[in-house]
Amino acid sequence: MSGFRSEFLRTLEARGFIHQCTDFEALDALASVEPVTVYVGYDATADSLHVGHLVSIMALRWAQKTGHRPIVLMGGGTTKVGDPSGKDETRRLLTPDQIDGHIAAIRRTFDHFVEWGGPPTGAVLANNADWLDGLAYIPFLREVGRHFTINRMLTFDSVKLRLEREQPLTFLEFNYMLLQAYDFLELWRRHGCRMQMGGSDQWGNIVNGVELSRRIAAADGRDEDAAQLFGLTTPLITTASGAKMGKTAAGAVWLSPERFSAYDYWQFWRNTADGDVGRFLKLFTEVTLDEIARLETLQGAELNDAKKLLATEATALAHGREAAEAAAETARQTFEAGMLADGLPSFEVAASELDAGIAAYDLLRRCELAASNGEARRLVQQGGARLNDARLDDANQRITTADLGSDGMLKLSAGRKRHALVRTV
Repeated sequence: MSGFRSEFLRTLEARGFIHQCTDFEALDALASVEPVTVYVGYDATADSLHVGHLVSIMALRWAQKTGHRPIVLMGGGTTKVGDPSGKDETRRLLTPDQIDGHIAAIRRTFDHFVEWGGPPTGAVLANNADWLDGLAYIPFLREVGRHFTINRMLTFDSVKLRLEREQPLTFLEFNYMLLQAYDFLELWRRHGCRMQMGGSDQWGNIVNGVELSRRIAAADGRDEDAAQLFGLTTPLITTASGAKMGKTAAGAVWLSPERFSAYDYWQFWRNTADGDVGRFLKLFTEVTLDEIARLETLQGAELNDAKKLLATEATALAHGREAAEAAAETARQTFEAGMLADGLPSFEVAASELDAGIAAYDLLRRCELAASNGEARRLVQQGGARLNDARLDDANQRITTADLGSDGMLKLSAGRKRHALVRTV
């Protein structure tokens, strides 16, 4: 569907956020006349979200900017179960204290993307442990479980793929789709939430929540229109090469500066492939569509300016404008002015250890320029590793204090665009 009346759906469509929706026409009609409360759920399996979550985070941001109310739902309860979607194995179970610590850390990331506050558009942080932890099993089965059939649950990809691969799917995980559907029901009851968004792999779970609320409204003798809820999914984002978005040689691209520095984050976006620049500007920045259209016409060296803008604007959203500008200046000094910039990621090693010498492959891994020792060895063999800008030819070469410069640091590089400083303590 096109020609939306609501600014919210017009914006999402123009910037590439829409994959599927349960009822475009009704949602558009509602969003064009009143603020709609919309949520996205995030399990707290780590102390940071990553770039793979960024499409839904930006969708929540646009919801608020176009006059609607976002709910960031943290899975304090569902993290104890584990979402089987897209997983080949059972997740490691975390303690309640670990989960609470992760939620507190993740909230700090959202401070950059949404404005917390009251109605009609102030963002809400909710935790499904508030209603899931106190559920009584038999009453839950009677209220919710009777609306699900095993026949249908077995058709969902999250279940079907695991069974086809003969990989274990625990009964604990099998319950996840019931709990996620119940989340939508509770958010409707508690906050008047009318819409859930998520990635395309969440379509089945989202539809479950929409249908559950309608059925329970009907069972309670209420008009189903009272539970007119909506689901919208965003597309799976892959790069121009077909690779999954958000992975590097060193692992996930985390949104937390404690996990992934602002400089590394800037570099990740700066290294975007030519064919992805326009699409990523639409999804991951607030650069105007007219300006993006102009930037998409650039070719050759001029396209680098568009990549730098993408890097700076995306980093400003996740880390703040000051950190983004500092990262851009560090890159300029390193690559354009030929200086060794202080803003490069830095790592510390014991002076006694460097006196004895550290194998080049080991130090490359420690500095997160390679994800494993094997990858570090291959990096050296392929001629991509450098020490103080000189090519490393032996992965076993001992790097020692003799390699420190006059400033007491040495520089390691993986390719031309990823660098790290090493100093002793």
